[in-house]
Amino acid sequence: MVIHSAVRDQNGGYVTVSGTVTNNGGGPWSGAEWRSDESELRGNGGSVAGATLVDPVGKKRYLILRDTLGKCLCTKFDGQVDAGQTVDWFAQFPAPPASTKKVTFQVGSMPPAEIPLSEAQ
Repeated sequence: MVIHSAVRDQNGGYVTVSGTVTNNGGGPWSGAEWRSDESELRGNGGSVAGATLVDPVGKKRYLILRDTLGKCLCTKFDGQVDAGQTVDWFAQFPAPPASTKKVTFQVGSMPPAEIPLSEAQ
């Protein structure tokens, strides 16, 4: 997984994190281990629905935004990512306070990654 950007929307309501993921394994990959474990929310399948942003200064964790049906505002990996294939992904979160300039992105068993927040142009 590579994170290309984390952009705060112009009105400050949400942050969109985006990047690419490459399947470096020998077989197909579905992203199932990155989905959310919330049993009451269905339909997120192989996705980045389990990702979070952590504001280390404000000591707050932000969960992925959801639509009115409980589906994440994020990439759902329809089908599988074939070995060697690279696909784009995104995830939207509530925006931390404007004073927060860095957050930590976490998903599945991937190590946490500190990322800078940029402002939409």
